[in-house]
Amino acid sequence: MPVNPDLQGRTFPPSAPYLVGREKVREFARAVFATDPASFDVDAAKAAGHADLVAPPTFPVVVQQLTLDQLLADPDAGIDFSRVVHGDQRFSFARPVVAGDELTGTLTVTSVKTLGAHSMVTAETVIADASGETVVTATSTLVVRGDE
Repeated sequence: MPVNPDLQGRTFPPSAPYLVGREKVREFARAVFATDPASFDVDAAKAAGHADLVAPPTFPVVVQQLTLDQLLADPDAGIDFSRVVHGDQRFSFARPVVAGDELTGTLTVTSVKTLGAHSMVTAETVIADASGETVVTATSTLVVRGDE
């Protein structure tokens, strides 16, 4: 089943709120070999002008994945996850993610392109804090391999 081109322009419901915890920031920072003391030490983060630990720049993928799960689980999407390759990932920040943030993501499919037997699906997730202010926009392009 090919990817449904009618996905383009579709916005999914907001994800459940994700509370960014200090230990999650530290775990993620260790996993990506981050070295910024502001990701590990609250005093270092505060000395740098932040309210709490600062998540590494790729941390928003944790919240974005919650929204991508909605897309991938939608039977009308026509996306076979076993055929998906992550093609591109970008983040555009309004401010850093810090421990204590309660984040919600809302995904919109911005593009569906067919390239031969393959499809490229680009999705933009706007990640907002509890007050509704945008913190970061995460953009992913998924390549869905078709039958050869």
